[in-house]
Amino acid sequence: MQTVALKPGRDKTARQRHPWIFSGALAKKPSKVDPGEIVRITSYKDEFIAYGYFNSRSQIAVRLLEWNENHPVDMDWWHSKIKESVQRRADLMSGGATDTCRLVFGEADFLPGLIVDKYAAFLVVQALTAGIERVKKDLLPVLIDLLHPDGIFERSDSETRALEGLDESGGVLAGVEPPELLTISENGLKFQANIKSGQKTAFYIDQRDNRKEAATLARGCHLLDCFSYSGAFSVYCLKGGAKSATLVDSSSHGLELARANLKANQLDTAAVDFVQEDVFEALRRYRREGRYFDMIILDPPKFAPTKSSLKKALSAYKDINLQAAHLLKPGGILMTFSCSGAVDLQTLQTVLFWASADSGRQIQILKTLSQGCDHPRLATFPESEYLKGFICRIV
Repeated sequence: MQTVALKPGRDKTARQRHPWIFSGALAKKPSKVDPGEIVRITSYKDEFIAYGYFNSRSQIAVRLLEWNENHPVDMDWWHSKIKESVQRRADLMSGGATDTCRLVFGEADFLPGLIVDKYAAFLVVQALTAGIERVKKDLLPVLIDLLHPDGIFERSDSETRALEGLDESGGVLAGVEPPELLTISENGLKFQANIKSGQKTAFYIDQRDNRKEAATLARGCHLLDCFSYSGAFSVYCLKGGAKSATLVDSSSHGLELARANLKANQLDTAAVDFVQEDVFEALRRYRREGRYFDMIILDPPKFAPTKSSLKKALSAYKDINLQAAHLLKPGGILMTFSCSGAVDLQTLQTVLFWASADSGRQIQILKTLSQGCDHPRLATFPESEYLKGFICRIV
């Protein structure tokens, strides 16, 4: 095993168990180390810090795995970490009302670059880094032994792989191929998930807790569900007693899924409008038409995937929140989200300040929202908090 030393003064975050070491912190890049190979990280004085896997093709040169020198990173280590991560979710699915969740959340579960999601009887795996790509097939036996899935399907199609020097990868890794649409359960409700090509790994499971929260606020409301995709928020809100729902999304496929999901939960679509339109344009059209709503949900895609796109993204976030403020009746509820890693919670709150000032509407923040408990936020890795949101009242 090769040793990689850090420059003087560049070892603090590694000692504090932040799992990323950037290439600029290395005293010298090692030679003849294959992408994803395990290395030993030391200070410039040759003091052991951690084990990690190295990739010279990535700006994140090392992803740290283990800080105990007596615990080498072998296959037993990988299997143990996966088993621990799966066991931490046992209570979430113990009652049977939910059969879908994230089982492994990368760095936040001490397994950088690995995502494992459970969708009913199937598992979806993402290998986002060279280190995980190197061992992914060796990790399948422990997943099969722990969970006995009908099949394991790979969806390694994230842009992160390109930054690691990897091509996209996908297909059946074990067991049978999943159906085009798989029925999953979440809090007793039924949804259709497309494991092969749906957004994210098939379904926005990170919003599970927030959807449940929305249902408690929806009774008697006329709802506008923006960026609705498969309509999960609308299903919860209609089950919670919403009078009507207007779903707006640019994807015809997403709206078809939404129709199927409403029917799967015995919801009458007579009080539901499915609008295939750009959300920015739809919000302006509703304002021109004098439409008003009791509740608006804004769950947009990632407007700021990188810091370089932040300025443009903040303008977009402000725009949709400003338009929503105009479209809500006095006392109306706004649930607004950002899944952009480059937008932190304080920045999103600043967006609401801008929207409030420019709309002339006061916005009260009632509650702060984040990703579900199966997407834990690691204290030493603030980047693990990517989903943030607010429940607001317009007054």
